[in-house]
Amino acid sequence: MNSNEQILQVLKDVIDPEIGINIVDLGLVYNIKETENNITVTMTLTTPGCPMHNSITQWVENAVKQFAPSKTAVVNLVWEPKWLPDRMTNEAKKQLGV
Repeated sequence: MNSNEQILQVLKDVIDPEIGINIVDLGLVYNIKETENNITVTMTLTTPGCPMHNSITQWVENAVKQFAPSKTAVVNLVWEPKWLPDRMTNEAKKQLGV
């Protein structure tokens, strides 16, 4: 398992509290980039006005820091491409009855 796959596994512990499913299975994580000093997670939220915005990004930073304590965790929150339910994994779709 490469480090991006490991980071995705760690990020599965970050649950969207409004939906009750992790951000990876929801398809909110778009990219992970690791450099010598940083791990940058490019992600979105289900809606731009998500009231849990600050909490979710903090949880992502904390998860990445636990995985790689010597690196700086950076969350790059983007709105393009827009999140759509078809980005969810089959497991998430089953949990939501989609």
